[in-house]
Amino acid sequence: MSSTKPLRGVRVLSLALNLPGPAALMRLAQMGARCTKVNPPAGDPMQHYTPDGYALLHKGVVNKTLDLKSEAGQAALHKLLPDTDVLLTSFRPSALTKLGLSWKKLHKQYPALSLIEVVGAPGPLAEIPGHDLTYQAEVGLVNGMDLPPSLFADMGGALMASEATLKAVISLKITGQGSRHEVALSDAAAWLALPRQLRMTTPDGAVGGAHAGYRVYACKNGRVAVAALEPHFAISLCTAAGLTLTHPVKDLFKPETQQAIAAFLAGKTRQQLDKLAAAQDIPLLTLPA
Repeated sequence: MSSTKPLRGVRVLSLALNLPGPAALMRLAQMGARCTKVNPPAGDPMQHYTPDGYALLHKGVVNKTLDLKSEAGQAALHKLLPDTDVLLTSFRPSALTKLGLSWKKLHKQYPALSLIEVVGAPGPLAEIPGHDLTYQAEVGLVNGMDLPPSLFADMGGALMASEATLKAVISLKITGQGSRHEVALSDAAAWLALPRQLRMTTPDGAVGGAHAGYRVYACKNGRVAVAALEPHFAISLCTAAGLTLTHPVKDLFKPETQQAIAAFLAGKTRQQLDKLAAAQDIPLLTLPA
């Protein structure tokens, strides 16, 4: 992480629960923002299903507990808002309105305050319930019956929320007015799925398995992730495997090239392949079986 703190002095107040909001808050704190998190009396659900993760994401963050459905909680919140530059939320629009936190009302009361709304889907679709799994499934990132290996929509949304905060800070400096930014987790999932939509990561794509230099192979005592995609890396890999190429790109899409590389790697240990990678400048990483 860079030592630069572009958000030094910026005051962020978050009402956002579960992973996207806290992950965004972590990024903002790392960029120097003064971050405060407001939780309901029952706490953030994340505190219960991953307390260590919650603690990590809120390092350096001031935590407060307020019941925003009560008059006392509302009064306490509105004592915080005049000293806030950016408000981060993760409620559906109807819930924000019920809490008296619609953009129209906030902007009238606090003209310099910016609002970052993390929602499931954009515009009118924001009222439809969903979670990371449904947004990934919608864009083709859920295979078979297996759950995705990570919460890509949530984490992508967190990055987009931190990006939106930077936009809001720049906009305030230019216009003197706060601004509203909607961050949809479905948009984050679609952005992360773009390589698949472009057929880059489908089985017939260059980084989906069709290119012999970009695959996971078995080795003698484990696996090896090979990323020899560029021609000079592919040539180094094929030379090490005893292959002579007639074309450094087209030949890598031939089944016989893949078979020859697979046979070569299967006869090597992880230690041998680690040494080979260092000696021949081949991008690969060995893994346990």
